[in-house]
Amino acid sequence: MAKRDYYDVLGVARGASADEIKKAYRKKAKEFHPDRNTGDPNAEGKFKEANEAYEVLKDAEKKAAYDRFGHAAFEGGMGGGGGPRGGHPGGQGDFASAFSDVFDDLFGDFMGGGGRGGGRQRAARGADLRYNLRISLEDAYRGLQKTITVPTAVTCGSCSGTGAEGGAEPVTCPTCSGMGKVRAQQGFFTVERTCPTCSGLGQIIKNPCPACHGQGRTEKERALSVNIPAGVETGTRIRLAGEGEAGMRGGPTGDLYIFIEVAEHNLFQRDGVNLYCRVPVPMATAALGGDVEVPTIDGGRSRVKVPAGSQSGRQMRLRGKGMPALRGGGQGDMFIEMAIETPVNLTTRQKALLKEFEGLSADNHPEADSFFGKVKGFWDSMKS
Repeated sequence: MAKRDYYDVLGVARGASADEIKKAYRKKAKEFHPDRNTGDPNAEGKFKEANEAYEVLKDAEKKAAYDRFGHAAFEGGMGGGGGPRGGHPGGQGDFASAFSDVFDDLFGDFMGGGGRGGGRQRAARGADLRYNLRISLEDAYRGLQKTITVPTAVTCGSCSGTGAEGGAEPVTCPTCSGMGKVRAQQGFFTVERTCPTCSGLGQIIKNPCPACHGQGRTEKERALSVNIPAGVETGTRIRLAGEGEAGMRGGPTGDLYIFIEVAEHNLFQRDGVNLYCRVPVPMATAALGGDVEVPTIDGGRSRVKVPAGSQSGRQMRLRGKGMPALRGGGQGDMFIEMAIETPVNLTTRQKALLKEFEGLSADNHPEADSFFGKVKGFWDSMKS
């Protein structure tokens, strides 16, 4: 079967620039790579065809010969010595050379973004730590200084974090010569992997520290003093830079994140900077009006005037008696929700007075009259 035109294989015009040819080849190589098309038996052939085309068109001399003579330039009669620079364009050595141009694009995600010829990894940074801290609503109102105990990895004192006995410096890894990566030829491919000897660090320790076994850090509990600002709420995150886990072999220390959880309160409910408190009000006080005493989050108390005829659910606001804003900006409010309380365990005299009151109050229930008027209208509409 006749070979396809190399320009058609890559999908570019004959006047395409070198960058356009390279870009087109990368696209085809990714599209037809056998590892990405395990279910397509034709993918490998198309992949090799694209590679062969690119091997010719990326080279100025080979491209000029191809533009003049076509495929005949590489069939022994035109190129001399098997084509410009020798060798068939689809040969194994040239295949690896061409494929190396797009190696990073195809496998960069799997190799950790290191790329070809990348240097060794830096000493590993320590992990960030999380500490969950539960505090009361009063503490969230006032703010507090609290000491916490955090189990973590700290720099080994015996080797000063180097991981080597006596604090000696690590030596260059002989396997990867300090690069942290090794290459292996697998057929057409040159595969780059993390060095198995040094785990990508580029250095090894000849005599590991007996205290930390070459890790450069040891497990220990630390006591830390944490400043909890006033106004924090559940979900607030406090970052303590450099208070996390120590890095491997002298690597930088991670951070400590403290996540705040504010416990529920038995009197107050919180909504942002505002507080809500449900206060029972005697039926007589609600009907006649009067005062009730309510608590405040600062430990004080306030007297609230109850207007005559108050109903359950009515709210009264105490300005500035809520929670402080976390980063300044004033104070929230406290809302008192009235819960009208019906008396229980009535005496004979109390029952008699209430019955007398009921007889005198037949026309004094505006909310009930409104509700049952709506109910009657609803029933009448259902009948019709």
